[in-house]
Amino acid sequence: MKRRYLAMMGLLIIFAMVLAACGGGPATPAPAAPAQPAAQEATPTTAPAQQEAAPAAPAAEGVINLTWVGPGPGAEFELRKEQVERWNAANPDIQVRLIEGPVSATDRIGLYLQAFQAQSTDIDIMQIDVIWPGDLAEHLIDFYEYGAAEAVAGDFPAIVENNTVDGRLVGLPWFTDGGLLYYRTDLLEKYGFDGPPATWDELEQMAQTIQDGERAEGNQDFWGFVWQGAPYEGLTCDALEWIYSSGGGTIVSHDKVITINNDAAAAALDRAYGWIGKISPPGVTSFMEEESRRVWHGGNAAFMRNWPYAYGLSEGADSAVAGKFDATALPGAEPGMSAATLGGWQVGVSKYSRNPEAAAKLALWLTSVEEQKAQALAPSSLIPTKVELYSDPDIAAQRPFMPKLLPVFTSAVARPSTATAPQYNETSNVFFSNVFEVLTGRMSGADAVATIELDLQDLLGFEVGAP
Repeated sequence: MKRRYLAMMGLLIIFAMVLAACGGGPATPAPAAPAQPAAQEATPTTAPAQQEAAPAAPAAEGVINLTWVGPGPGAEFELRKEQVERWNAANPDIQVRLIEGPVSATDRIGLYLQAFQAQSTDIDIMQIDVIWPGDLAEHLIDFYEYGAAEAVAGDFPAIVENNTVDGRLVGLPWFTDGGLLYYRTDLLEKYGFDGPPATWDELEQMAQTIQDGERAEGNQDFWGFVWQGAPYEGLTCDALEWIYSSGGGTIVSHDKVITINNDAAAAALDRAYGWIGKISPPGVTSFMEEESRRVWHGGNAAFMRNWPYAYGLSEGADSAVAGKFDATALPGAEPGMSAATLGGWQVGVSKYSRNPEAAAKLALWLTSVEEQKAQALAPSSLIPTKVELYSDPDIAAQRPFMPKLLPVFTSAVARPSTATAPQYNETSNVFFSNVFEVLTGRMSGADAVATIELDLQDLLGFEVGAP
């Protein structure tokens, strides 16, 4: 066991050195703790010094020892330490060692890929971002071979589909995330609106009315609608919501057809361009999640598109909108056409594990209804993937915003990461780069979707078709 631990530490140290040599890379923080937005690109970083937590019992005859690379330091890591301690106490025959992983999700997948390339047995269980199943599938076990069909029957179908690659379930849904529309309840009431907008037309009209009124009262910094317009993964999320909720499809379909070049998708992008300088600040094309949230947090926006992490922060003592807002599903071109880009994390087990059955047993426990409820009620407030928990009375009492999110996750749309693997990053870059050209007035929506189609044909070699 000591040799295995030292080998694991060696792998982590080598990985940190490689990162330092190449300068890291654009990071995508996990949506684990409320303070971390789901799709935000953070400052490039190298892997932190790795720490061991909740050490397993010494090796003994008949005892299986598992290694789990967990999240980076923070509220979620503390939660995982508690889980490991409970598991180890209840399962003397399967003991788990939790290792603190890199903070950056980009660095974390780099660690996994390095271990997989070496077919290392040093990692048994790991956390998988929602956009990774396709990229990592060949290195992960199929949970359907370990009795997972019944376990995932109560999960959001979109997440199960996202985690299924060529019929293999390579990730168990663990906690989720999705785009939300935040709105000022006090201002909707002030200006005579009965509720939040169901369509983009209604949002535009409400945002303009409230913005005009607030500016007339002296707040020249007030805007109707803030969102994420910088050229990064977050723009892929926002633009996918605009397009899908307008009937324009998912860029690339689940069956590997490029569907982006259509009139509805072009019109959705042109619509978003029309917001800039009118109901959205000109600087929105440089906004990531936190830039949007700061405008909202200061009381200077009627509506905001963001992730669930912003809910708790908006209720903070320093927030100008505390007690004056709520969140709901994003609008669509027509009522009922809402779309929320799917975020969140899964549990995966390495196919190189010496003990895949034991690791699968641990993964099924971690993602169970009972453990998802516990992590929903923990300080990190992780959003469940189990539908039944949205009617749980304890969650409704202690986390009243969570049940309100059920319509968001039932209408969640996955990014085409599984269909385009292992080239999703390049696919997303092609998409958001051309969307950014529309938002900055250098390209029309029609030209953008045509260009994206051509570029994706060159990149992926897929056929083209209608959404």
